[in-house]
Amino acid sequence: MSEQENTVSPIKRALRAIEDLQAKVNQLEYAKREPIAIIGMGCRFPGADNPETFWQLLRNGVDAITEVPADRWDIEKLYDPDPDAPGKVCTRKGGFLTQVDGFNPEFFGISAREAASIDPQQRLLLEVGWEALENATLAPEHLYNSSTGVFIGIYLNDYSKVMSSVGDSTQIDAFSAIGNSLSVAAGRLSYILGLKGPSMAIDTSCSSSLVSVHLACQSLRLRECNLALAGGVGLNLVPDTSIALSKSRMLNPNGRCQTFDAAANGFVKGEGCGVVVLKRLKDALADGDNILALIRGSAVNHNGRSSSLIAPNGMSQQATIRQALENSGVDSAQIDYVEVQGTGTSVGEPIEVAALGAIFGKNRPQDQPLVIGSVKTNIGHLEPASGIASLIKVVLALQHGEIPPHLHFQQPNPNIKWDEFRLKVPTERMPWTVGAKRRLAGVNTFGFSGTNAHVILEEAPISEVAPRLIERPLHLLALSAKTDEALIQLAERYEKHLAANPDLALGDICFSANSGRSHFQHRLSVVASSSSELYEKLAAFRAGQEVAGLFKAKVAGSPKIAFIFTNLSYQYLGMVRKLYETQPTFRAALDHCDQILRSYLEQPLLETIFSQSPPAPPVIFSLEYALFQLWKSWGIQPTTVMGHDIGEYVAACVAGVFSLEDALKLVVKSQVDEFEKIAREVTYSQPRIPVVSHLNGEIATPEYWSEQVRKPVNAASVDILAQQGYEIFVEIGSDRLSKNEKVSLPSLHPEKEDWQQLLESLATLYVHGAKVDWLAFDLDYSRQRLQLPTYPWQRKRHWFGANRNGQEKVESVSLNKSLNNADFKQLVKQLEMTAELSQAELNLLPRLFELLEKQHQQTETKEETNITLQQLSLKSLTAEDIQAWLVNQIAQELGVKPDEINVRLPFDSYGLDSVLAIAIASTGKQFLGLDMSPLLLVHYPTIESLSQHLAKEVEASESETFEI
Repeated sequence: MSEQENTVSPIKRALRAIEDLQAKVNQLEYAKREPIAIIGMGCRFPGADNPETFWQLLRNGVDAITEVPADRWDIEKLYDPDPDAPGKVCTRKGGFLTQVDGFNPEFFGISAREAASIDPQQRLLLEVGWEALENATLAPEHLYNSSTGVFIGIYLNDYSKVMSSVGDSTQIDAFSAIGNSLSVAAGRLSYILGLKGPSMAIDTSCSSSLVSVHLACQSLRLRECNLALAGGVGLNLVPDTSIALSKSRMLNPNGRCQTFDAAANGFVKGEGCGVVVLKRLKDALADGDNILALIRGSAVNHNGRSSSLIAPNGMSQQATIRQALENSGVDSAQIDYVEVQGTGTSVGEPIEVAALGAIFGKNRPQDQPLVIGSVKTNIGHLEPASGIASLIKVVLALQHGEIPPHLHFQQPNPNIKWDEFRLKVPTERMPWTVGAKRRLAGVNTFGFSGTNAHVILEEAPISEVAPRLIERPLHLLALSAKTDEALIQLAERYEKHLAANPDLALGDICFSANSGRSHFQHRLSVVASSSSELYEKLAAFRAGQEVAGLFKAKVAGSPKIAFIFTNLSYQYLGMVRKLYETQPTFRAALDHCDQILRSYLEQPLLETIFSQSPPAPPVIFSLEYALFQLWKSWGIQPTTVMGHDIGEYVAACVAGVFSLEDALKLVVKSQVDEFEKIAREVTYSQPRIPVVSHLNGEIATPEYWSEQVRKPVNAASVDILAQQGYEIFVEIGSDRLSKNEKVSLPSLHPEKEDWQQLLESLATLYVHGAKVDWLAFDLDYSRQRLQLPTYPWQRKRHWFGANRNGQEKVESVSLNKSLNNADFKQLVKQLEMTAELSQAELNLLPRLFELLEKQHQQTETKEETNITLQQLSLKSLTAEDIQAWLVNQIAQELGVKPDEINVRLPFDSYGLDSVLAIAIASTGKQFLGLDMSPLLLVHYPTIESLSQHLAKEVEASESETFEI
């Protein structure tokens, strides 16, 4: 104990200890109740494909219920208004999504064959989960191996019944079980994105998705994960559940959810998917996330032994709500609005409203009634996804400062004590604006499993926008997609978004798009000074017009980039003033050089630069060094460097041959004798970046640089770099040494402003595959994350019962034996005698016979070819033969066309996994007579390399078996 501590009385020390302990207790209590920030949302609901269109649907009071689509079930055959009619559905209506049979499996690295065996609920969840992350401006690729949790509510699988109804067990493959397991719904999302936090599917029937949100919040508070995706998904593909609900009198025959109305007589089924992205509030604030709303607290319980398994229990619901309020630290009187379960059933609805009234109706001012509503009146009852739909509705209402209208409320339900509970149902849009009082709401849900859940939401904290002290005059937007068609559609989405939101800051748009999206091989980059200019250039791109400042290319691989440092002409000096004023990294590098050179120069460096005097060596060096530091800060790192004259000093310095201080010391000494003395005092190191030098000898020696002063090279040649495979040259200087090469990118140009040239060169680098650090690119500027258009899926039909090319399976029809003309004529006479065919149909018979005969001949030829191939000597097979066989086999397994297979791409790039590897190894044994292990596809990861390996094995021994 220190002397100072000895002077403190024991009582004071005890008080300090108590204070420390109390602080720790408070910290633990806060951790248990820490608010959770909602930073992103994605949804697909009836009539709405994203949160923006969902809000428009809600705000405009749209009823999205329609008649059952023909591709779900035959409503004419199954409908009967009598709920007791066996095997019938008492309503013709429901809330349905479009294109549930469509999917973009290639985007997620899934084969077409596997896609057809995957429950569309899982497929929908992949899309919406990805959209939610993009909505949060979180590039999914940055979450790989992160502690991100996935919590998904799901409880029915209609697709397995679709598969069973096909009645063809031969189409069941290894993917069918995995693709229809409910647990895999969450697991697949974690697998595709590489997430390592908790991952689970939750089934509590209709409360599933809100329970998922509760568990996600708990996991975040317990530090099990640092980010979480929570939500629910449900699709209605077969009528079975609707038939059962008709029998239990839960479905309203008129096909509406008339929540709170006297005519309420059950609900109408809906379907959809919703996902929210969650993060601890403290972390969201620190990361600068766009916070949409807060989850203050939540609670979950069960009815226990009540009147019925499926009946709601008012006392249990009250207990859930009280616990949620306590966990939130919120008083019931502070709640403005509650989004209710509101299924419109005769039993459940009065019980739920009574439970709400018992909690929220107390101590409430007469002029501040509790507002209640239900999204089910818009989109139906989404069952496992109903809770997340309710939550997203409330978040949107908080964001827009308005409670949307509740539909189908004509006559209040007389079984609800409206006056006693002080309740209000908003039949029109109702203001809910930001004021002195924090806006809070509840979301209530329960399921026929007996599980209740309640969540307390609060408006997002008001973010203080940092002042924009400096700003670039130009901005760069980078868009990308996995196909050219998707890229065009994505550009169109941004074009429309700019038109609809002209007041958004261009810097924020570009920052959110560049840093908050994954970057794919089809790329587009646009340089613009305003949102209107960006809009015009995107419109020109979509129209196929060429325009300055717009660049497009397909990335073939990671480019090899060479930095070339040359001389700098005097006309370039004035060009960098704007760059110096608006780019802190560039300015800091120049200022650093200025400080070092103060003891060497009569006129300060910056005065020399901006006076536009003929550039002395220190000026040239400093400017080129600062430009390099700027490129480096943006993530553009050279694979090699080369310099000419003063530029060679810069190249050596940035490569680590000598320090900046030593480099500047060398370039200010013009006398050879004095230079050689200084050169011997410099500390040299081996270059960390390869340097292409123009003199013989070791570059990290004083002798090399002494020789460089005595015999300067007149010009630098890039031929040697071109021979080494370099196709991109970033030039830092004014001498255009690589103007004849494929991609020559100057940092400055005498006919363009400094930012214009820099951003055009960066845009070109991006579309050619350079990895840009977009967060660092905007690090020096005040930016806000914005919600922007999400990826345009390129969906095609993938459905069980369809063949591998997406068309319906057709059994092969062939003749058992060839018919001669006499047989055919006899067959025609017999058909005429039946009088069941019209003359027009009889006239088609000759053509039908011709086609059947042709198919029969082709089948026989194919069989003969297969026999001949098997009889061939294996030693006669070349690598090309084996490669052709592999291409066809893999195309067949993946369900794609052979010409879509790239023999040089890794197998996993187009969805080939262990299941398909086993199938290919099995057929390979039949074709080649070799015992192939599936692991061969790991050791030889492309068709080309595997073909070459197999050809060598076949050549070595016709009967040899091998295995790795």
